[in-house]
Amino acid sequence: MLKNYLCKRMKRISVVLIGYGKMGQEIESLLLSQGHTVAAIVDQNTPMDVEKCKQADVAIEFTMPEVAMENIEICAKIGLPIVVGTTGWYSHYPKAVEIINNYNSAMFTATNFSIGVHLFFETNRHLAKLMNQYKNYEPFIEEIHHTQKKDAPSGTAITTAENILNNYTHKDSWNCIQNNAESSLNQIQIDAKREENVPGTHTVAWKSEIDTIEITHIAHSRKGFAQGAVDAAIWLAGKKGVYTMKDLLGF
Repeated sequence: MLKNYLCKRMKRISVVLIGYGKMGQEIESLLLSQGHTVAAIVDQNTPMDVEKCKQADVAIEFTMPEVAMENIEICAKIGLPIVVGTTGWYSHYPKAVEIINNYNSAMFTATNFSIGVHLFFETNRHLAKLMNQYKNYEPFIEEIHHTQKKDAPSGTAITTAENILNNYTHKDSWNCIQNNAESSLNQIQIDAKREENVPGTHTVAWKSEIDTIEITHIAHSRKGFAQGAVDAAIWLAGKKGVYTMKDLLGF
């Protein structure tokens, strides 16, 4: 599956960029360097030109949680497949799926587009199954991102926690320390930190009285996230339905 998806990078597409912050600019650079076309750029100062966007193959959206749903609906109405990289809006995910299906359009979502992160997810799923036999180990998650990131905990940290919860029976929910919410012994603690110039670091630790097991993913730049979003856009172009990185990578 991974080999097939890498081969599809040869396909050339026309893309609408919705959001032109650091991620949008990184994606634009990758698209142009790989021979793709940027049909339009949409941001706070440049509204969507619907007619121009209708001519594109796919949109890539990295904006803010409060406008993600609006962007999804606009693209669905004009039949433009959309890759959504924004996080923090997933409480509205069922509604987004309904909109996409109602308009017979397409959407690809991920809390993180890095292949390395999805290998990290898969490793943690397997480790959680193994640790389910050893209740004396306490799971803990730490995530560190740049200070411009608005949502906390990160979507990647939430996905990591949910993967553990699906495979580890001794916890029933997660709690973010940063949000100062009341916690219980049945919750996985997530420590969300914000520091200058950190693209993204996620650590899962299993702690006992005698030792600690840790798995960490460190992003060295935004390029891995941007390449994953571009690969998702190439893969999504021409499709109908709702997809995730599991569909793209096959694991």
